[in-house]
Amino acid sequence: MQPVLKVQALSKTFNIRAGLFSRKKFAVLKNISFCIGKGETIAVIGETGAGKSTLAKLLSGADSADCGQILLEGNIIEDNGIRDNQCRYIRMIFQDSAASLNPGLTIGDTLDDCLQYNTDFDKAERTEKISATLSKVGLLVDHQHYYPHMFSVGQLQRVALARALILDPKVVVLDEALSSLDPSVRAQIVNLLLKLQQETGLTYVMITHHLSLVRHISDQVLVLDKGEVVEYGATEVVFQTPQSKITQRLLSC
Repeated sequence: MQPVLKVQALSKTFNIRAGLFSRKKFAVLKNISFCIGKGETIAVIGETGAGKSTLAKLLSGADSADCGQILLEGNIIEDNGIRDNQCRYIRMIFQDSAASLNPGLTIGDTLDDCLQYNTDFDKAERTEKISATLSKVGLLVDHQHYYPHMFSVGQLQRVALARALILDPKVVVLDEALSSLDPSVRAQIVNLLLKLQQETGLTYVMITHHLSLVRHISDQVLVLDKGEVVEYGATEVVFQTPQSKITQRLLSC
């Protein structure tokens, strides 16, 4: 069966200062490859500075790779840094949901902007879509009239999820999106994510340091170290028989 998301030899370098007047290239990601099927979850783990968040930005279109390909359902959506217009099908949820929302816009206006820029819906269709999406993530329809500061942390994460889902994506990238939540709220959001995945066949790329969460909800694990893949496989296999020293160290912690 064809994977929903396939990444082939994705690489990214940054120019960093090497002296007073000179700069040098620093490889953040080197030849990253993996694939994941519809309705599955892949967890990306690694120590700080391994390149996890950079990978999330490349997948979601927030940044472009130097080389490599990203394929969505067999179609190339990025080829050596050139991205086509299918970014709406891979959406990202950030760690700090409050900071990623415009404090001066109501939630309804934020979601409406997403639809205006990315769809041909008229106002009635947009209003209906906003109401349906808020209900889908466990919020009230009236919440569209609220501003970000009026929500709890857990509700804000539901708002962020609504913003990701409003365009009916095929893949959702969660960049440490559950890290700042307390355990009870995190459990609620995880249950919601699993429910949505079961109902709609969403595919998740989950970047996290919560290994118990990884074992609970992911099908595959990708372990990064200094921008390279050091281990990749089925979650249970990797957890039971870790091959790399990095994976062993992460699991022992």
